[in-house]
Amino acid sequence: MKINSVLLNAFSMPVTSPAYPMGPYHFVDREFLIVTYRTDLAKLRAVVPEPLVVHDPLVHFQFIRTPDSTGFGDYTESGQVIPVTLDGVAGSYTLAMYVDDHPPIAAGRELWGFPKKLARPDLGVHTDTLVGTLDYGPVRIATATMGYKHYSLDLAKERKRLEMPNFLLKVLPHVDGKPRVCELVRHYLDNIELKGAWTGPSSLQLSPHALAPVADLPVLEIVEARHLIANLTLGAGQSVFDYLDHSQIVAAPGNRRVRASSLSFFGDLTKHV
Repeated sequence: MKINSVLLNAFSMPVTSPAYPMGPYHFVDREFLIVTYRTDLAKLRAVVPEPLVVHDPLVHFQFIRTPDSTGFGDYTESGQVIPVTLDGVAGSYTLAMYVDDHPPIAAGRELWGFPKKLARPDLGVHTDTLVGTLDYGPVRIATATMGYKHYSLDLAKERKRLEMPNFLLKVLPHVDGKPRVCELVRHYLDNIELKGAWTGPSSLQLSPHALAPVADLPVLEIVEARHLIANLTLGAGQSVFDYLDHSQIVAAPGNRRVRASSLSFFGDLTKHV
């Protein structure tokens, strides 16, 4: 393969058979169960990166069923999303996601910086109850329930909530393990067609796990639950803060200067040169 051909095809790996196609990425009948709960504010602030700002001790625990999506197919995901602001503009920060399908894991991590790991989430209706579960290996780490379509929500209001920006901490390492990309990415959901929105009585139970620490943000009180069904497009991301850019670090509020180690995470690689 010629050098020019490498550059022309350098989108995803393997170069000769990428893990996912180029976008745009459309989603049909995407179904959400979102349980919002109150948690410990200090623990919340400890996991949200500056310059994002946390104002309220709230977490959205999401279960998302995606039966029809461009290039990604049929899959389910789950995770924790935190309300934040950036420069006074309200949005959300995705802390962690757990997904049962490789293409959206690969694309999510490589393109936008979605913090996705392989797991077994599920979302479905059991008689009169909408039930979301999340298993990491053999361990059940999250269970959410909501009365099925008890009360309708205002579609215009819920659509505006979906239109708010989402922020991601994208980290891609260099060959020595140090960060080659370390940036805050903002993205939006586009072309939103909200087909339905409901609420009802709800519950959420989280269990501890060493590698999927959803319970580190404990459930102190359930605030609300929402069940949404929508068609939408996942928009391209935009870098809004570069942690490797010294000028941005100095300008950030409450910054702390950190000197990078001269060694990689693999040790001193100069001995092999």
